Amino acid sequence: MYEAPKQNDALGTTNRGNPCESGLCTLCSADCKGKCETWLSSLLGRKLLYPRNFGETTAGSANVVAEGVGYHALRIQGYAYGAQGLTDRLSTASDDRIFPNVDITTRFGRGVQTTCRLPIMTGALGSTFIAAKYWDSFAVGAALCGFPIVIGENVVGIDRAAVIDNGRISAAPELDRRIQTFLRWFDGFGAIIVQMNVEDTRNGVAEYLIDKYGDQVIIELKWGQGAKNIGGEIQVRDIDYACFLKARGYVVDPDPTDPGVRRAFERGAITSFARHSRLGATDLSSAEQVRTAFMGEVARLRALGFRRISLKTGSYGMEALAMAIRFAADAGLDLLTIDGSGGGTGMSPWNMMDHWGVPSLPLHAKAYDYCRILAERGITPPDISLAGGFAREDHLFKALTLGAPFTKLVCMGRAPMIPGFLGSNIEGVLRPERRAAVNGNWDQLPSTVKALGKAPEAIFSGWEAVRQKVGEEAMAEIPFGAVAMYGYADKLACGLQQFMAGARKFSIDQLSRGDLMSANRETADVTGIPYMTDAQDELAMAVLTA
Repeated sequence: MYEAPKQNDALGTTNRGNPCESGLCTLCSADCKGKCETWLSSLLGRKLLYPRNFGETTAGSANVVAEGVGYHALRIQGYAYGAQGLTDRLSTASDDRIFPNVDITTRFGRGVQTTCRLPIMTGALGSTFIAAKYWDSFAVGAALCGFPIVIGENVVGIDRAAVIDNGRISAAPELDRRIQTFLRWFDGFGAIIVQMNVEDTRNGVAEYLIDKYGDQVIIELKWGQGAKNIGGEIQVRDIDYACFLKARGYVVDPDPTDPGVRRAFERGAITSFARHSRLGATDLSSAEQVRTAFMGEVARLRALGFRRISLKTGSYGMEALAMAIRFAADAGLDLLTIDGSGGGTGMSPWNMMDHWGVPSLPLHAKAYDYCRILAERGITPPDISLAGGFAREDHLFKALTLGAPFTKLVCMGRAPMIPGFLGSNIEGVLRPERRAAVNGNWDQLPSTVKALGKAPEAIFSGWEAVRQKVGEEAMAEIPFGAVAMYGYADKLACGLQQFMAGARKFSIDQLSRGDLMSANRETADVTGIPYMTDAQDELAMAVLTA
């Protein structure tokens, strides 16, 4: 079994806990003082692409043959000649064919095209309290960087200030805050996507959105996610709030209205309650019934006025994957996000994350196969976003290329949250009057940050770029977490450009599965990507036998 290294001496990064394949710690804490690769990238930006202490060190990678099946067992091809994807913006001179000129913008959508400055999007940030606390950093950062951000399920349902009467929302202040925060800085790149589950449908979220925001939002139907195969969950410690959530129609466990549970809570034996969403489609028993219900819901949303609709599905089996792809294609959806097991941004049962569903690489490899089958039959597959354990620029290249030409975006859940945490902690120290507002966790800067500087202009590599973008006066409104997000996105963008330049691909649409090779034969069998010494062997024979 593959185990990600806890330390990287070349980059000077260290994980506080056990790292996942993504390089993030298994348990990512908002108060962390560093310094995994994503954490440090949020401050240093593209500088972290390179080994530290240049001029005093040399660096070498182990490059051992990978074991196990996963994205770690895919390797990226490089080529000794050629250049593909050149456009009118580049001259024929080789001096213009350099990695900063690689075009990493992407577009998705069947009828209405949505353009993104870089091919990433966030995972769904919904009713989890950590999403609410750091939303300003997440949303402003996404808007400034120009990629889509997703408001997850249940945001209206858990909002005590929301007014819902018989499935009709007359007030949804938390949902409004999240949408308006993004739109305040939106400049035409990226999008705000609002997810809708069973309870959201009952509560009339779609009707509220179309009446108030029209075509400014993309609405997303949710089948599932990679963290769990039951509905979304949060944990609450207030028994009165737990009762409120039960009255709103949620499953709350244990039952806060049970007299025995209340007595146990009062005595301290029970300290919290889990709020669960309902399972969808429990009244359906076949793929054809699912299709009929799904197409009916899409038709309802279009009749309301939504021009852009997406679908999020989880790491279910092959039938559910095929249904998601085929039904999304037939319905003309704008995007389908396919989430592999087993990360989560909310309160997911731990052993469920470890043991249910299909891991990302096998799931994504099969998604490509199914999209190809449709395309060969003359059916246009939906544009795809792949999710499940991505945090670095090599992950972006591999995911986009594994699913090429169908994959347009890489969905990242936990990783883009880290800049929000980190920036907020720094802002809470440097602007103590705002510590509570930004949910800062530190009383002073740790040595990991002091080593970079004591002022934000020195700490954040992205500070000046953001200042130039928004202007000096508006800079006071920008959360430090958004500036950290800008630095992290800059590192991802530059790193992706470098990988693409090495593969001689100067635009996203030129990526192909031939730009990957498998590092072991088991991965080759699962993905259809040839083992590295088999890849291009026919071309090699043509050279040798010429």
